[in-house]
Amino acid sequence: MSKTSTLRFRHNQAISVAAVIAFLGALPLATARWYLAPLLLVPVAIGVWGLRAGTDADTGGVRIRALLGERRIPWSDILELAANPRGQAMVRLRDGRTTPLPAVRSVDLPALITASGQSLDDSHPSRTAEAHGGSPDRTDPAGQ
Repeated sequence: MSKTSTLRFRHNQAISVAAVIAFLGALPLATARWYLAPLLLVPVAIGVWGLRAGTDADTGGVRIRALLGERRIPWSDILELAANPRGQAMVRLRDGRTTPLPAVRSVDLPALITASGQSLDDSHPSRTAEAHGGSPDRTDPAGQ
């Protein structure tokens, strides 16, 4: 059985640290009265979400994970990878819907494409110029 490598994108681990601090801060309040005990569930849920939520990508597709569920999208259903103006990665599906990819930023899109088993297209003019040491938006200072 061959093992496929999975690229994992997760939120910053500071969320889990903040959840632990919030749990410890809410502990005296929650133990003061029995009806305040459910307040402890809020930082616990945030901590679990911080550890679990994100995006996993492999050659089979993309798995979007949330606090309680997950959704698997095969690469054949993905029409386009793009980023919104805030820099969050999105996928446009063949049925026209768009879905955000949690914890994936626009700068992570090349790694996401590589995780699919495809290589980046080198025929794009900006990529060709960068591969030859130049930039399409900048002239060579040596004049060559």
